[in-house]
Formats: sequence, C-alpha cells, structure tokens
Amino acid sequence: MRRKNTREVWSWAAYDWANSAFATTVMAGFFPIFFKQYWVAGMPASESTFWLGMANGASGLLVAVMAPILGAVADQCGAKKRLLIFFTLLGVVMTGGMYFVSQGMWQWAAWLYLLAGVGFSAGNIFYDALLTDISVREDLDRNSALGYGLGYLGGGVLFALNVLTTLHPAWFGLTDSHMAVRISFVSVAAWWALFSLPMIFWVHEPQVHVRASLGRLIHAGIKQFMDTFHHVRSLHTVWMFLIAYWLYIDGVGTIARMAIDYGLSLGFDPKVLILALLMTQFIAFPSAIIFGRIGERFGAKSGILIGIGVYCILCVWSVFMQDEYDFYWLAGVSGLVMGGVQSLSRSLYARLIPEAQAGEFFGFYNMMGKFAAILGPLLMAVVSIATGSNRLAVLSVVILFAAGGLMLLRVKTA
Repeated sequence: MRRKNTREVWSWAAYDWANSAFATTVMAGFFPIFFKQYWVAGMPASESTFWLGMANGASGLLVAVMAPILGAVADQCGAKKRLLIFFTLLGVVMTGGMYFVSQGMWQWAAWLYLLAGVGFSAGNIFYDALLTDISVREDLDRNSALGYGLGYLGGGVLFALNVLTTLHPAWFGLTDSHMAVRISFVSVAAWWALFSLPMIFWVHEPQVHVRASLGRLIHAGIKQFMDTFHHVRSLHTVWMFLIAYWLYIDGVGTIARMAIDYGLSLGFDPKVLILALLMTQFIAFPSAIIFGRIGERFGAKSGILIGIGVYCILCVWSVFMQDEYDFYWLAGVSGLVMGGVQSLSRSLYARLIPEAQAGEFFGFYNMMGKFAAILGPLLMAVVSIATGSNRLAVLSVVILFAAGGLMLLRVKTA
C-alpha cells in the first residue's frame, strides 16, 4: 500500500508539538503553583487544594462523558478536523485569558483552567482519531511515535524557556516572576495556535456528505454511541485491550502526577524536581521515536510490555530512593518508556478498531484514559493512610502495571 503524504503526517504530528505546551507549562508546571501562591493567596491550603482538585476533576469528567458521543457525531458527519479546530480555539482563548486574571480572582482562574482543559482533552479525541486518516497500517507505530516525540520536545522547549523567564524575569525586562508566569500563559496560547496551523491547512479528512440539523446529528451520535458500546463489548480483543489500557495507563499517569509530590515528601528541593521534569521531557522525545521502531520490528504489544516491565522496576526502585540524584535517575528512566507506552498504545488500538468508526472508538479510548486518573491516586492514598509510608504507597502502583500487563498478554493482535 502507498505511504501517506509526508507533509500531511508531519502536519498532523505538529499538533502534538503545539498542544503539549499546555500539558507541560500550564497543567504540570505553573498553574497549580500560581493558583496557590497568587490567585488564592491567604486561603487555607486544604481549601485551595479542594478547588484546584474540583477544576481538574470537573474538566476530566466533562470530557470523559462527552468523548464517545463527540466521537460518534464526528464520524456521522466527517467532522473530526472541524471539532479539533473548535476545541483548539477553546483551549487557546481560555489559556490566553489567564493573563488577565488579577490576584484574588481565583474563581475566574479556575473556570478558565477548567475550560482550557476541556479544549485540550477533547481536542485530543479527534487528533488521535485522525491518525487512521493520515497513516497506512504499516506506519501506525512510526507516525504515532512521531507525534508523541514532537509533543515531548515541543512542550519541553517552551517549558524550559518559561522556567528561565520565571527564574530570571529581569533578563527579559519583566518586573517580577508573577508577571513572567502570566506571560507564560500567553506564550502557551500563541504556541498552541501557531503550530496548529499545519494541521489546519494540510491534514485532510475524508468527506462524509451528510445534511442534518445539529439536533439530529447529536441524536444520531448518541444512538451510534450506544450501538458502539455494545459493539465494543462484542469485540473481545478491543474490550480486553481497553481494560488492560485502563489499568496500566493509570499507573503511567499516577507516576507522572505524583512524582513531584513524592519528591517533596522526601524533602527534595523543588528546583531539582522541576529540572527533573524538564529532563524527562527531553529524554521522552527520542525514546518515543525509538519505541516506534521497536513496535515496527517486534510489534506494538511487545514494546508496551517492555515499558510496563520497566515501570514495575521503577516503582520498586523508588522505595529505596535516598537523595536527589536518585530522583534524577528515576525521572530519566521514566522518560525512556513513558512516551513509548503511550504512542504504541495508540497505534495498537488503531489497528484493532474499525477504521470507519475511528472517532467514536477513540472516544472510548480517551474516556478510559480519563477515568484511569482515579484508581492510582486513590490506591496510593489508601496505602499511605493504612501504612503511614509514602514509599509503600508508590510501591502499590505495581499492582496496576502487573494487572494491566497480564491482561494485555491475553490480547490477540494478529
């Protein structure tokens, strides 16, 4: 089969370079810190944590509920690209709007963050679904890895620049670090918008000629979602993969979200943790590309299982971590497999599903990813309270990786 247009593939992958700036600079980096130290300054820590958690939780829940229906609607009228552009604009405008939120106006900050998160996560449904439109079957692993690799690199480049600006605002003619952080939100919005242009101009989606009102499309989308749900249940391989994915990707997400908190609980310098996060981004770039080649050579399933095995070792290793150099090693090794597990999961799933229903099937995929953000942190919290040990709490995440890996072994890929 003829390979897809190279410009189209790179234009699709460039969107990962674009929107990953939001994931690194805003979600993982500055927003949680700025929310606590600037917008809600003076509020009790437990209360500010509650509202930040509510914003994160509400954003994730909205996308998880909407994802399969939005995907079905996109398939009904061939609107994956149009919906991607809509949610990109939502994310860009809401992120840029954070610049104008003054100190104390935390409600506005929380709402903007919530809506920007919806734009980011919902956009990824259609970005993922377009993978089947810009790839032939033989190139799914390679192209998926290219997207993740560029995402880690692009997100890391802008995050590094924003960290430098925040640490040394005078170098850039800024009054203080608060202004630097506010400008970083604008930089993310501009970066996201600018590097989305190749996708807008050069990625083509097959046309579906359907004339119907929005209400009819939504009704048809809901009906198709219900049909697809029963369809997914009947597709044993797809269903088994989704359960496996839900388990092990929860472990990946838990390690990513809780690593800095774990480092702080061990008394490590916050600057060290930020530098480790940056290091992870740049290591994940080439490793995601390498895992794409592993998937082509040995199969995506084998590559994912290798990554899961490394994560199990990391969880055990973290129990015995003593100093900041150990944390650097932990972050570095995590970066080696994080992008690979994510990219090969996406390409393997793309192989298992009907191509004509990619939108709604990737809606399910993203829904599982959103609900996966619940089990791991809850497991760590329970173990931490029961044992009084953060180290054993991290070790408990092995359960998710082991269960997901065993379930994945049962998935037939040929």
